[in-house]
Amino acid sequence: MRAFAQADRFVSEVEARKLRPAYVFVGDEVFFRKRCREAILEHLVPPDLRDFSLFELDLAETDLAEILDRARTPSLMAPFQVFFIRGVKNLFGRGSNDEKLTAIEQYCKDPNPAAVLIFVADHISIPADARRMDLTDKDRYQRIRETLGQYCAIVELARVEEGEAVRWIGEYCGTQGIEMDPDAARELVDALGGDMMMISNELEKLILYVGEKKRVTLGEVETMVLAAKQRSLYELTDAISAKDRVRALEILDAILTSGQGDEAAIGHLYMLAKTFRQMLVILERNVRDQRMLWAALWQGFRVPPFAADDLIKQAHRYKSKRALTRAIRLVAKTDLALRSNPSSKRLVLEKLVLDLTADPQGTSGWSQEQLPV
Repeated sequence: MRAFAQADRFVSEVEARKLRPAYVFVGDEVFFRKRCREAILEHLVPPDLRDFSLFELDLAETDLAEILDRARTPSLMAPFQVFFIRGVKNLFGRGSNDEKLTAIEQYCKDPNPAAVLIFVADHISIPADARRMDLTDKDRYQRIRETLGQYCAIVELARVEEGEAVRWIGEYCGTQGIEMDPDAARELVDALGGDMMMISNELEKLILYVGEKKRVTLGEVETMVLAAKQRSLYELTDAISAKDRVRALEILDAILTSGQGDEAAIGHLYMLAKTFRQMLVILERNVRDQRMLWAALWQGFRVPPFAADDLIKQAHRYKSKRALTRAIRLVAKTDLALRSNPSSKRLVLEKLVLDLTADPQGTSGWSQEQLPV
């Protein structure tokens, strides 16, 4: 399967320990990034040495020169070191960035053989159909290819076409000794918009749910997957779009007190961002019914059938694209806050709901420079 090929190749290189000095993970598909990370942990980072072998860094907080110096220095405590480096967009800020890129190039020409650098460019979204790639993301990706791509291996973490996702479900179920009805697999993919991370998580729950029966039917998918999680999300966006602050906070509380609670905050935020982006497309293309909706949204970005009419109604509550863009920017700001290890994720999400239900004229808004793109 095409979408799985690059992640599979990287995993093979990790298993064989035939690694390049540095890689760039381009794309925001969490499923593949998790798969690559798990391979690294299994084959390169012993559990008892993880504190000395695995480093999570961000170029927004740590200077590139310091990261490269640490990578060059052999560890006395660990046989191999892995550096996950986020904030790749900081390598392409305003002004000249030649010095930073040259420093990475020089490291790759004379690397520490007992270390690997993983640059995470998750600010770029690569749809299943590359022709639908956002022009801004396309320009950013091309810039990475023309610079980092000359001396770092690029691993493309793109979204998955619905057909490939259905095939993956069948293959995975086969490895687990589970039979899944074709219509159940299609419904699972459609309900979760082709999001592989959510599909894999919900599939694991379904496998546990059916137990000794060893078969997943459409009924189980409708019972387990289409119930609380997604319906609650669309109830939340319904309250937000209606500016019903009290109801929105009550729904948020219900979401956070069920399932994994605060620990699932990033996942909830991701789905919220996706929903607002879908609303923006609906508003831009003046979508008025489900038939127009299926034509406007591409594979991997579609809305579950049960939510289609509600989402169209919610989108048209916003009087302008600017209002929805503001909502997306507020979600992006909250994403940064959640990734900064706040004392309370719940408070961060509650503030987001308060901001989203507030009068836009009463907020200062964001400048383009503040937007984490």
